[in-house]
Amino acid sequence: MANEKSMIQLQKEVDQYISQFKEGYFSPLAMMARLTEEMGELSREINHYYGEKPKKHTEKEKTVEEELGDVLFVLICLANSLDISLEEAHDRVMNKFNTRDKDRWTRKEGGGENGTN
Repeated sequence: MANEKSMIQLQKEVDQYISQFKEGYFSPLAMMARLTEEMGELSREINHYYGEKPKKHTEKEKTVEEELGDVLFVLICLANSLDISLEEAHDRVMNKFNTRDKDRWTRKEGGGENGTN
């Protein structure tokens, strides 16, 4: 990928954007509502592309990528407002999967500890 950014960079970029407005971040509850709304929009797009419900010809064309971007933005806003590092949260989750759940799934032949060769 040409323009790779770390999670820290993404969180800083979103914070710089939000910081330019007097209103700042919405409350955590309001952001949960927004996250739920964006997840619904993502679900709708997934259903249109992969499910049994094609779009009406009058519906605006969106993409799964666009909706994932919206979900990510709101998730970053929520994390920033609660002073949570998503990189640290990710590391904790991966540690959990690599320890507690290490034998939960069937590994591919020749796969290493993390599914690599």
